[in-house]
Amino acid sequence: MNLLGIYEQMGLGKQVYERGEAVLERLADRFRAIDRTAEANQAKVLLAMQKNRIGANHFAATTGYGYDDDGRERLEKVYADVFHTEAALVRPQITCGTHALTVALSANLLPGDELLSPVGLPYDTLQEVIGIRPSPCSLAEYGVSYRQAGLRPGGTFDYEAIRAAITPKTKLVTIQRSKGYATRPSFSVGQIGELIDFCKRVKPDVICMVDNCYGEFVDVVEPSDVGADMVVGSLIKNPGGGLAPIGGYICGTKTCVDRCAYRLSAPGLGQEVGANLGLLPAFYQGFFLAPAVTAGALKGAIFAANLYEGLGFRCIPGGSEARSDIIQAVELGSEAAMCAFCAGIQAAAPVDSFAAPVPGDMPGYDSQVIMAAGTFVQGSSIELSADGPIRPPYAVYFQGGLTWHHAKLGILLSLQKMVDRGLAEL
Repeated sequence: MNLLGIYEQMGLGKQVYERGEAVLERLADRFRAIDRTAEANQAKVLLAMQKNRIGANHFAATTGYGYDDDGRERLEKVYADVFHTEAALVRPQITCGTHALTVALSANLLPGDELLSPVGLPYDTLQEVIGIRPSPCSLAEYGVSYRQAGLRPGGTFDYEAIRAAITPKTKLVTIQRSKGYATRPSFSVGQIGELIDFCKRVKPDVICMVDNCYGEFVDVVEPSDVGADMVVGSLIKNPGGGLAPIGGYICGTKTCVDRCAYRLSAPGLGQEVGANLGLLPAFYQGFFLAPAVTAGALKGAIFAANLYEGLGFRCIPGGSEARSDIIQAVELGSEAAMCAFCAGIQAAAPVDSFAAPVPGDMPGYDSQVIMAAGTFVQGSSIELSADGPIRPPYAVYFQGGLTWHHAKLGILLSLQKMVDRGLAEL
């Protein structure tokens, strides 16, 4: 049986398949550039593992307090070497990206300090952490104030507004690399470096933290290479390579990371405790695979942009634009179109392909959210997934795919569902 015959059994029609093949013919040069980036990042990860003399003995499970866990400590040295930082905290006790950011913020902000976002409103779940939307145990409850500077039209930094927003109380600047549930551009590492340099010229002692979720290994450099004091992310996104079942990381200066470790465990204990619970093989191997997995997801995002842009839908970023993360936003214009798109992604899943995604309430969001993700790890967005809040402009956010070919199929099936329901025309 040929490939199209298999795809037809999955519900993909010949017309949509051929439309995708026509788009692919134009992407060969882009894909070769992605492969070169992946090769450089793969070498960087391999070098860090060899430098730290990783052996099979470092995969041993620990329980209880997790004292003297050499495998855990070596993994953190590997992360620090890859991100070129003084220290790293990489733990299964960090439950998600929002948790990692919360640890980093609450560890390095004290009552009376001020937090600044120079990139506009943060991602939905972080708004409750900060206290923009009131929540028990928010930073606001503990006396940390907040200011923000909005972006200029087109999504560029408003440097004069940022200068005006930095005060003697400003202790930490939080920079969200990816767009979140917004339709602004994501920021390149180069842009982030310029922003960090500006903030530190205005206030040299300010701490600059970058929410690096969805951006790891998209480029050959990371925000920590351009002045970030902390870079923070989730292991069920890019750096976990699809194998990590939980976890998060914080890489940065020793002072900042030490405080994060004390906040995660307890003052006086820090990084000395925290059993790995047998997860180290998945953490190590996932990190090793992450450059290749991220490259596949990046190809999927570019393919989606070019496919949908050719049908008249607004895509952020556009099909020919440079990439700063693996997220592809597509403005679909209606709730019905969002549901059709997500139905196609779900139908392509290896897990729960028979499920029908519908909008629902989600913790931390002020709108109903639709999510499509038939993943091996619950909620893993390095795996094939799509989601978005049900609100104008009805944008869906596509990301992931443990392999490029799976990402491709998911995108084609999303379009097939749109065509079948009369919401897109070829």
